[in-house]
This record gives sequence, structure tokens and C-alpha cells, in this order.
Amino acid sequence: MANTVNRTARAVRGGRAIVGTRPTGTRHPLVAAAMVLPLAALLAYFFGGVDAVVTQASSVAGLMGR
Repeated sequence: MANTVNRTARAVRGGRAIVGTRPTGTRHPLVAAAMVLPLAALLAYFFGGVDAVVTQASSVAGLMGR
């Protein structure tokens, strides 16, 4: 089991391609947001986060006198 970790680390340092890895660089923030927002919206809906946001916005609007 320990040999697997050593071989993987050596392969990464040696520059050999490993299946499933991405080239170096970062993902554009809009692409990352497009990937995360649907899941975040789904989780907010299932766990009642939408109601919490509406309640908070309503209270803040009430405090502001609107």
C-alpha cells in the first residue's frame, strides 16, 4: 500500500502523464461558478435555505423602513 503512494508521487514529479489529471493552470472563475451554482441552488432548496434568505431579506427591508 505504501508503495502505491511513492510510485504516484514519483510519477507526478517525473512529469509522466497520469490518467485523470488536468494540465497545470486554473479554471476561469465563471466556469467554476457555473459548475457550483446549480448544486448550491438545489441544496438550498432541499434544506430550506431559500426560505431563510427570504426571511432575512424581509427583516432587513423592515429595519430599513421599506
